[in-house]
Amino acid sequence: MLLLAVSGGIDSVCLTRKVRLEGGPFAIAHCNFGLRGEESDADEAFVRSLARSLDVPIHVKRFDTEAYASAQGISVEMAARRLRYHWFGELCWEFGYAGVAVAHNANDNAETLLLNLLRGTGIRGILGMKAEGFIPDPEFGDIPLLRPLLGMTRAEIEAYAKEQGLSWREDSTNASTNYKRNKIRNLVFPVFREINPRFVETLNRDMERFESEISPLLDQVQASSGLSPISGGGPGPASVPPRALEGKSGGLGPGGKSGPGPNCGWTRSKKGMDQVQPGWEAIEEEWDGSKEVKQPEGMLILDADKAGELVEGRWESGDWIRPLGAPGRKKMQDWFTDHHIPADEKPFVVLFKSARDPHHVLAVAGCCIDHSVRVTKTTRRIIRISAKND
Repeated sequence: MLLLAVSGGIDSVCLTRKVRLEGGPFAIAHCNFGLRGEESDADEAFVRSLARSLDVPIHVKRFDTEAYASAQGISVEMAARRLRYHWFGELCWEFGYAGVAVAHNANDNAETLLLNLLRGTGIRGILGMKAEGFIPDPEFGDIPLLRPLLGMTRAEIEAYAKEQGLSWREDSTNASTNYKRNKIRNLVFPVFREINPRFVETLNRDMERFESEISPLLDQVQASSGLSPISGGGPGPASVPPRALEGKSGGLGPGGKSGPGPNCGWTRSKKGMDQVQPGWEAIEEEWDGSKEVKQPEGMLILDADKAGELVEGRWESGDWIRPLGAPGRKKMQDWFTDHHIPADEKPFVVLFKSARDPHHVLAVAGCCIDHSVRVTKTTRRIIRISAKND
C-alpha cells in the first residue's frame, strides 16, 4: 500500500485522483503545520473529508513548525520539510507502507534547480528531482519516494483538475513573496516566461540531459571504487546470474557457536583468510503475504523491492545498520561490540550492503537484517540469503 502526502492543494488532489483511477490501495497523510491559523485547520478538514469520500485510511499530524525552526536555527520552509518527511518515514515503518508519493510537478522541479544554483551546488543539485527516489531523512533514507506528477507542468495539472471536476484548497501564502521559492515562482518565472513561454519544459529537459550525460561518469566512479553490484537492478559479474551471490573466502556460516545469536557462527579456519569458507547465495521468489515469515537457522529473508541492489562486502569504517525493531541506526563498530565480536574476527564477517548507500548494511550473513528490508504484509517479492551447499 502506498502513502500519499495530501495537503489539499490542486497538485495533491490531482495526485489522489490519478492514484485512485489506477486502482491500487493507498492511504493519505496530511500535515497541519499550524502556520495559517484557521486556514490550516480548514485544509485539514478538507483532506479528512476527501479521505472519507474515498474510504481510505488517513493520518493527520499537527506540528509546531515555528517553534521547531527556532530551536533548530533553520528556516520555516526547511523545518516543515524535515518534519513531514520524518513523520512519513515513521508512518511507513509503523504501518508497513511500501513508499510515499508526493505531488511535485515540473514547475517545482524548475524552482528547485534555480534554488540550488543560487545557493551553490554540485552535480546532484543540477540534476533536479527524480520521479523515483528515497525519503530525504537519514533515519528513513531507504524508503521509496515517488513523484508521479513530475512530468506535468502546473498548467497541465490545472487543466486535468478542471477536466475531472475536482475541488481543492488554495493556499493564500502562495501569492506571498516571503518565502524564497515563492519569490522565484511569483517574481522570476514571469520574466522567464516572457523570454521563453515554455521555459519550464526547457529546464526539465536540461535536467534530463544532464542526467543522461553525467550518469555514465558516476557509474564509472562506482565501478572504480571496487564495489560490485551483485543483485537487483544492475548486472553483476558475467558468471553470476541475477539474484545469485557467489561467496568469497571468509564469512559467517550457520554452523559455529561463537557468533552473536542462534543463527550466527564463524567458520574461520586457523589457517586464516586463505581458507575457503562457505559461499552465500541469494534466491529471489514471489511472496504470498498471507504466508507466515519463517527464517530457518542460517537463512535470512529480505523484502526484495525494499532491498534493491545488494553489494557483498566486508566491514569498513562508516558502515551502519538499523537493527530489526530498533528506533535508529547503529554503527557496525558498535554492533560488533554489542555482540562481542573481537577485532580479529571482523574481516570474516560477510555483509550485504545497499548499492544506493555503500555504508548501509542490509544484512549480516547468517545473522540479521536491517529493519528497512523486513518482510511485511505489503511484501510481494523476497530474497532468501543462505549458505551455499557445494
